[in-house]
Amino acid sequence: MAPTRRARIRDVLPQLTLGKWATGPLNSITDVPGVLVHTESIHTDDKNVNTGVTTILPRKDWHEHASFAGVFRFNGCGEMTGTHWINETGLLTSPIILTNSTAIGDGYRGIMEYAFRNFTNEEGEMDLFIFPVVAETFDGYLSDQSKFAVTPEHIIRGIEKASSERVPEGNTGGGTAMLCHRYKGGTGSSSRTINGYDINGNSATYTVGVLVQANYGSPENLNIGGVPLGRILKEQGNTTKAEAPKGGSKEPRKDGSIIIIVATDAPLLPIQLQRLATRATVGLGKVGGYGNNSSGDIFLAFSTANKIAFQEFSMQGQGGPPVDQYKPLPRAVQMSDNDSINCLFEAAADATEEAIYNSICMAETMTGFKGRTVEAMDLEKLKEIVGPRLV
Repeated sequence: MAPTRRARIRDVLPQLTLGKWATGPLNSITDVPGVLVHTESIHTDDKNVNTGVTTILPRKDWHEHASFAGVFRFNGCGEMTGTHWINETGLLTSPIILTNSTAIGDGYRGIMEYAFRNFTNEEGEMDLFIFPVVAETFDGYLSDQSKFAVTPEHIIRGIEKASSERVPEGNTGGGTAMLCHRYKGGTGSSSRTINGYDINGNSATYTVGVLVQANYGSPENLNIGGVPLGRILKEQGNTTKAEAPKGGSKEPRKDGSIIIIVATDAPLLPIQLQRLATRATVGLGKVGGYGNNSSGDIFLAFSTANKIAFQEFSMQGQGGPPVDQYKPLPRAVQMSDNDSINCLFEAAADATEEAIYNSICMAETMTGFKGRTVEAMDLEKLKEIVGPRLV
């Protein structure tokens, strides 16, 4: 991978309008207080393996307090484990792992191994009630998936090293070998801040952060800032070059997928978070995603505002009387008024759009499995075409 000068979309097109809400200081999902992320890429010297893992911790004490969450499936040709339990209870009780299609099992085992290593009681049992959340997109065009390069140790290391730094973008983490609109894509992130009120009516600022693992789309459908960049490039003869040596597969075999994770510290209930996850579709649509039949477009939104005592197999709970399955025990939680959350919907959509742009603009040309090459977006050409057309 020859080094190239890459930049985020705001640096490439400073005049581009991306909604009306301000970004957080890092313009990354880690602007949401308490959210931690780690990315790790895996390469081999022969260039046949190019893959990785993105680890998201909803909160540092995720093993003590669950988060409210909601899931939306735009198109289901993909996998995100643990979603049945989220839909059942509205609770996220696990780190979130993003990786490739053949590493789902390793991601699941890695979370469980971490839990057993760190939270086993004196009797040798692990009491945490965990359904690991592991999502995938297919990176087999540029990486040899038969090598099963991701191991549980990568997952454990990601949980241990997750930080509040800005998320590395492009060819990083689970997005290492992903394509976006047939250009090199991968990991991207963005955030928005919203002014509102706390439960006592005092001024408060809330953050919405998004992380995408972008591996979807046809080149002619790519839009940036409302400009049909993909169509214009095709008309000019500047098409994408997903190339392989003679006799090899010339194109990725299917449209691909996108995983979108939305985080916020605004107090939202699970059904409200499901609505927030749904709004990520607006941002995806602006860039040119249609949720094609062979695409796995799966979105998860969670809130760190309410700290839900982690359910334990012992059913003792945390604080108050022991939990009795036949004696309802109320918990105090906060929620936002439904009539006040349009700003959060817009923020989720705008941050999703920008995160996808960042995944494309920060990605670098890669030559990988079987000598196949996927080129990065030509940022000078992007500026030349899109810049003068922005209004």
